[in-house]
Amino acid sequence: MSSSRFGELLVIAQSPPPDVIVFDMDGVLVEVTGSYREATRETVRHFTGDLVSHDVIQDFKNLGGWNNDWLLSHRLIQDRGKNVAYSDVAGYFNRVFFGENGDGLIRYEKWMPASGLLERLAERVSLAIFTGRAKYEADATLGRYAPGINFHPLITDELVANPKPAPDGLELIMHEHANKTLWYLGDTVDDARSAQAAGVPFVGISMPHNPRHAEIAALLKDSGAFAVLEDINQIEGLLQG
Repeated sequence: MSSSRFGELLVIAQSPPPDVIVFDMDGVLVEVTGSYREATRETVRHFTGDLVSHDVIQDFKNLGGWNNDWLLSHRLIQDRGKNVAYSDVAGYFNRVFFGENGDGLIRYEKWMPASGLLERLAERVSLAIFTGRAKYEADATLGRYAPGINFHPLITDELVANPKPAPDGLELIMHEHANKTLWYLGDTVDDARSAQAAGVPFVGISMPHNPRHAEIAALLKDSGAFAVLEDINQIEGLLQG
């Protein structure tokens, strides 16, 4: 496949326009370096005394199979020779992330869609979400930043028998939107593999502030993305072809 650049938009191949755009949340709708990634670092530090680097976390994400940040935190703790119950890890992670009355690291999330973007998209296509977040985690962010946007369906961790990279979540959305063309926007190998397994065209997101932006963009391309964006706000340019 050949590739071409239009501004900062990398288009590897063409795909039929979608009837439904499905969003991952973390790294797509929400920038989470200061929230979920930092909660992982703080959880590992709490149980081991070791503050892991962002590069170590990114290495796991790039491997695939580590979409669940509780599981990743638990693995990083085990790798440092500490035997901690998974439930204790998940519980501490949530306390750090949410804090008291929303004053935890969740405060440092950044909503990525520019004002009016989702409303304009909703005039053209249906919008849905497939995320590894639990519903209460997704609701907290969507209620704050996008209370008027109808994402249907909203597929969260509790609703799938098998998490990403399995295709279960996308298959549920395909069932809701029978005979419709879907695009899935994600930022990890697990997102790409889930889309590939479901037969759904995949658009990668690799934000340029990440020091490993070029590496991640290439990885998403190699994992089947037909386009790689630096920002969700470029989606309108991709839709226009």
